[in-house]
Amino acid sequence: MMRIVLQFIGNAVCLLFAISVLGQNGMDSTIVSDSRYLEDQFYIGLGYNVLLDTPDEVGQQNLSYNLQAGFIKDIPLNQRRNFGVGLGLGYAVNSYYSNVVSSEESNTIVYQVMEGSNFNRSKFETHSIELPLELRWRTSTAEEYKFWRIYAGAKLGYVFSGRSKLVTDDGNDSFSNNDIEKLQYGLMLNFGYNTWNIHAYYALNPLLKEDATLNGNHIDFRVLRIGLIFYIL
Repeated sequence: MMRIVLQFIGNAVCLLFAISVLGQNGMDSTIVSDSRYLEDQFYIGLGYNVLLDTPDEVGQQNLSYNLQAGFIKDIPLNQRRNFGVGLGLGYAVNSYYSNVVSSEESNTIVYQVMEGSNFNRSKFETHSIELPLELRWRTSTAEEYKFWRIYAGAKLGYVFSGRSKLVTDDGNDSFSNNDIEKLQYGLMLNFGYNTWNIHAYYALNPLLKEDATLNGNHIDFRVLRIGLIFYIL
């Protein structure tokens, strides 16, 4: 799995270099220096995680949140510099609350739907390193710092910590859950004006591995994330 991530990083770096060279070669050398700006940006986002493709007996509870932060390198592709690509590196923490409870039994993780007054909450929690790749369009200029933007692309995440947590009236239980997919990827769209932007992400692979089953059926949870993302120049 780590080899796949390293290969993706290597390919992304090669793409970054190639696009940068092509972009520089295609620009008019007479462009004045103050117009050769970049939209390199730090970003901070927060959102709500929706679990899709869940069985009828599975329901979400509490606030399934997302927190993300990172940096995007901007690579303009035209002379006006309002169209280009962005390659980033970030960190994200996600929590997915539901009535699905995980427990370890004989080196196997068992899943069941929990009900009752003794049950408080259960969640999957992930910490991951993310690599967003964006195709970027905006209405900015060298002098205008408030503008409309549409950034669409894909995101690859490597989960370096995945846990299951259960809280009941009798106490808490937490353990490292190896059923959580280490490599997660999906499509994303960010659009808005100035600092405030809507963020949407749809996972293309399940949250859990194929070995994870509930009542004999594979748990095919997919993630839809809706929230806000703030760009800081």
